[in-house]
Amino acid sequence: MTPTAHRNRPFRTIPGVAAAALVAAAALLTGCSSDDTGDNPLDGAKADGKTVVVGSNNFPESILLADIYGEALKAKGVKVTYKPNIGSRETTYGLIKNGSITVLPEYNGALLAYLDPKATPKTTEETTSAITAKLDDALMLLEPSQAQDKDSVTVNAATAAKYHLTSESSIGDLKGVAKDLVIGGSPEFQTRQQGLVGLKDVYGLEFKSFKALDAGGPLTQAALKQNAVQVADVFTTDPAIAKEKYVVLQDPQNLFGFENVQPLVHKGSLSQKGADALNAVSAKLDTKALLDLGAQVQLEDKDPLDVARAWLKSAGLA
Repeated sequence: MTPTAHRNRPFRTIPGVAAAALVAAAALLTGCSSDDTGDNPLDGAKADGKTVVVGSNNFPESILLADIYGEALKAKGVKVTYKPNIGSRETTYGLIKNGSITVLPEYNGALLAYLDPKATPKTTEETTSAITAKLDDALMLLEPSQAQDKDSVTVNAATAAKYHLTSESSIGDLKGVAKDLVIGGSPEFQTRQQGLVGLKDVYGLEFKSFKALDAGGPLTQAALKQNAVQVADVFTTDPAIAKEKYVVLQDPQNLFGFENVQPLVHKGSLSQKGADALNAVSAKLDTKALLDLGAQVQLEDKDPLDVARAWLKSAGLA
């Protein structure tokens, strides 16, 4: 599967999505979030130039990231209003382009695939450069973080223990044992380069068999937990990784591309002070932190705004 496919689904198939969707839908109908009463960007109104409008796509992690960005800006004295859970990239890209949104959490690989499906960057820097070349003139990217939410080759706890695999282990470390393991993923994972084809071409892996499940959703989670599959395609910030003690294997050949969290902003609508605040967030945010924060929201049912504020304080950003 492509590492960007899950970024365009209406909702991630992970805990808490239904509740988040209902809350956000109510917020959109009233034109405000639980923390603010700004104009609804879906009605085409622009930000007034004095207030930074922080939007998010319609899945929990994007909402959490928007809260992190917004609270970081507030800590620097910037006036902020939130527009959470708006929709897919097809909607939010148009809104930030026309100035209805000022700041949007993005994933660089997914954004590039949206702008230029044929691009094949080899580094994060090349990804950013390729995006910049295709971005609307009204938009710009700030600094990317180390945090990534992308497809991965992940093993369950029993398999990790049996073969002495840790978070420092590589996908290539499965080469001698893949023949004894069942791998699971979406049906497309079986035939795509960023799937079984690439795992064979790039890492020399041939598995015992493939089990068609879903794209990192409940079928995959259940199969991995019950050991019906020992290896699966799981998104790298899925809270189940920590809960079930799964081990995500390193991808040194970047088979699954890049999905760094990176702020997308409307030019002229964010001060340098604001840009510096968001770049400071990117400098501190890594995949481990994002995984932990997401688990607090989706497994412990904590308010994402509270989680965002606590992390910013711990990171010295608030």
